[in-house]
Amino acid sequence: LMHALDILGDPVRRRLLEVLSHGPQPAGVLVDLVGGEFAISQPAISRHLRLLRENGFADAEIDGTRRIYHLRADGLDAAATYLDRLRAPLSQRLDALHTEIARGRSARRRGEAAAEPRLSAASGIPITPDQEAS
Repeated sequence: LMHALDILGDPVRRRLLEVLSHGPQPAGVLVDLVGGEFAISQPAISRHLRLLRENGFADAEIDGTRRIYHLRADGLDAAATYLDRLRAPLSQRLDALHTEIARGRSARRRGEAAAEPRLSAASGIPITPDQEAS
């Protein structure tokens, strides 16, 4: 099996998923539409559809002589879970930043003097009290 993001990394497979997000589609429609957009053959589209099926992004039902493809949530859930793991540390840092901003607002409401940065007369760059003393 391929990693979920490897599946989504291919523009043809992403387009197939976009089309399937609007509802089930016969393989022939997918070949005509996506194959035409990317100028690739029916066998190439079939290989992409097979990878989508094998990796939990799509399923096919046989209806007479046609295969009707539809989205499956498994592959999309795997991609979302992976991205959520990457996002978690960033979310923690953003939560900490929000807490610090809220503390500053609370201090201003209580009338505490907020430490306004002073600017260097020479450069206009903010300076700290330590730098100002030297």
